[in-house]
Amino acid sequence: MKKFTFDYLSPRVVFGPGSVSALPDEIERLGSRRLLVLSTPEQVELAENIVDPLGDKVAGFFDGAKMHVPVEVIQKAKQAFANADADSIIAIGGGSTTGLAKALSMSLGAPSVVIPTTYAGSEMTTIWGITQDGIKKTGRDAKVLPKTVIYDSLLTVSLPLAITVTSALNAVAHAMEGLYSTELNPVIESMCKQGICALFDAIPRLVQRPADVDARTDALFGAWMCGTVLCHLGMGLHHKLCHTLGGTLNLPHAETHAVVLAHALAYNLPYAAPTKRLLEEILGTDDVPGAVYELAKNAGAPLSLAEIGMRTEDIAQVRDLALRDQYPNPRPLEADGLEALLNNAFHGRRPAYH
Repeated sequence: MKKFTFDYLSPRVVFGPGSVSALPDEIERLGSRRLLVLSTPEQVELAENIVDPLGDKVAGFFDGAKMHVPVEVIQKAKQAFANADADSIIAIGGGSTTGLAKALSMSLGAPSVVIPTTYAGSEMTTIWGITQDGIKKTGRDAKVLPKTVIYDSLLTVSLPLAITVTSALNAVAHAMEGLYSTELNPVIESMCKQGICALFDAIPRLVQRPADVDARTDALFGAWMCGTVLCHLGMGLHHKLCHTLGGTLNLPHAETHAVVLAHALAYNLPYAAPTKRLLEEILGTDDVPGAVYELAKNAGAPLSLAEIGMRTEDIAQVRDLALRDQYPNPRPLEADGLEALLNNAFHGRRPAYH
């Protein structure tokens, strides 16, 4: 076993069906007195029901969370925080709401409690992202980690199947790409395996029975593991491409991950033999990109970037942006290879090693 240093970062986690009932105790533990509750417009009613037991500690609501965290939304949320004279944040929802909570924690120093309703896993990471002028900027800051994350699988039962599948594939991407990170250690490798196995097992079960609480709980555990991986490891081509596609073209976040993952693996794995062998062992196949593609296909996830809003003329722009900043990746970033990857993903072709 190689030498390694592991600086473990994690919020407090309350996990399991019905665990949202612990919210009042967690708020008391945090010492919060005036809370701003964040959500999207679609989830404001759910948010209101969840925080109802907190009574007059709820100082206000902001239901304007948006995908990719536009800087304009952050400004409005900061004003809502000030108007409410709030001291803390509760974020209820998916990655958009969690991302907004992170931006507020970073700029205002406000602690947060996050209650995820999807499987993206960003609530477990120090990574923040903000979109301004069509460019998504990301970074890491320990201040954005929630103080507590409450994982209640009962809150995910009503999540539409399409969002369930793409969100779960988004989480899988963290663990699969984490396996070829130069920062990988045995602890995080174990989390990668647990996350991938839990989600690959849960997704087909949820396709058959979307309201299966046990499958929802397994998926949420997988998301927790995969999010922790993302927190501790640098990511490569897959995540960089998805940030470009999302921030520049405003493509939907989880759906973009669901489409790109198989193609990024086909590009990288021939240059990452240990990761390739490990994933083949985990999935029981020597065609890892094909297995990811088939999982998405059988679950009804989008398979092409074209069907989620990309245009043919965007391919060259995304290729060039991907080449602009070099970063650790198993395979060198090559214009021809990236263009082939993007073309295959654009048309939804079944990926193959090349």
